[in-house]
Amino acid sequence: MNAVPRLPEGYEISTDPARIDAARVHHWLSTDAYWARGRSREKQDAAIAGSLNLGVYATVSGEQVAYARVITDRATFAWLCDVYVGPSVRGKGLGTALVAAVREELRPYGLRRILLATHDAHGVYARLGFRALDRPDHWMALALE
Repeated sequence: MNAVPRLPEGYEISTDPARIDAARVHHWLSTDAYWARGRSREKQDAAIAGSLNLGVYATVSGEQVAYARVITDRATFAWLCDVYVGPSVRGKGLGTALVAAVREELRPYGLRRILLATHDAHGVYARLGFRALDRPDHWMALALE
C-alpha cells in the first residue's frame, strides 16, 4: 500500500474523542461543506458520538484545524466521511496526512474495504490508494432525505 504521508511540523493527529471541538466541527460542516450544509448541531453531535473521529491539531495552541469521521464495525467495513480541513491551513498537506492516518488507524482491523464519496477530491484519495469502484452497478443506495 502507499507510503504514509508525513504530517507537517507543528501539527498532530489524535483519535481522542475528548479533543474534538464539536462546535467548530459543526460550524465547518454545516456552513462550508457541500455534503453537510445545514446539518443541525444535534445531528452532528450524534454523528460524532457514533463514530471514530480523528482531529488534526496545532501543537502549540491545541486548536483543531481539521477533522475526519469514520463509521465502522471494526471488522469488515468502514465509511470515511466528513473530511474537512480548515480554510486557513489548506494546501499544507494536512488533508492527505489525515486520510492516511485514517487508513493506518483502520489497518489492524483487517477490513475488506473503506468507502467514501467525494465530489471534488478524487486526486487526494487516489494518492492514498483509493480508486473508483470496479462494479458501481453492484452498489445501491436508499436515499431517505
